[in-house]
Amino acid sequence: MEDIRTTIDYAAVSESLKTNLGLSGSPVAVKFVRTEEEIPEGVGALDETTRHCQMVSLARKEGKIFYATVDKHSCSGGAWALGLKDLTPSLKSGEFYFKLGKFDTWAACKRTIDQIPHLESGTTYATMYAPLEKTPFTPTVVLIVAEARVMLKLAQAVLYKLGGRVEANFSGIQSVCADTAAQTYLNGKVNFSLGCDGSRKFSGIEDGEMVMGIPVELLPEIAEALPIVTGAPGSVKK
Repeated sequence: MEDIRTTIDYAAVSESLKTNLGLSGSPVAVKFVRTEEEIPEGVGALDETTRHCQMVSLARKEGKIFYATVDKHSCSGGAWALGLKDLTPSLKSGEFYFKLGKFDTWAACKRTIDQIPHLESGTTYATMYAPLEKTPFTPTVVLIVAEARVMLKLAQAVLYKLGGRVEANFSGIQSVCADTAAQTYLNGKVNFSLGCDGSRKFSGIEDGEMVMGIPVELLPEIAEALPIVTGAPGSVKK
């Protein structure tokens, strides 16, 4: 069953993103799968157990298409943010990040955890991934990993029609799962995140790269605006 009425040419959108932004990898289609029946025929389960951010990298850099149930997610925080499982007691209490030395007080940890965007636990059967240009499913969100110059052009494309301001919301932890996947789905707005220690360590996000999440509904207008803002007289060329 399709879950979007608007027809989107994902290959054409991906080509616009790649051509106008000079991306080194593919934009990544991510879907929150609610039931096993939603998985398209021919899309296989991930063989290895790894983290959501690494799964994104497999699609972005290696062109892999797959789905991952909760048993294939090795990061508890990521699995919780994506609606695959309950929050572990050590994360819920703030103990986990306090022991990692990320906060001055236990209370600061708890305040941060309590504000992390997340899907309701148990509502996601699996997460599914594909390079956007080859996606056999309707994405929930599309993730882009790129340097700050690219993010500048994406922000300008977002504002091209209506103007205004782009508000980025992040906390320096759980950037690829909570900040740009869960939050983008929940509020229907693009979000930019700086990446986190875990995603930079395990998924190959470079020092100069950031992460962006785009709701699938906004893809067409962003792709349409990109060649305009990148080709504008005042646009800084690479």
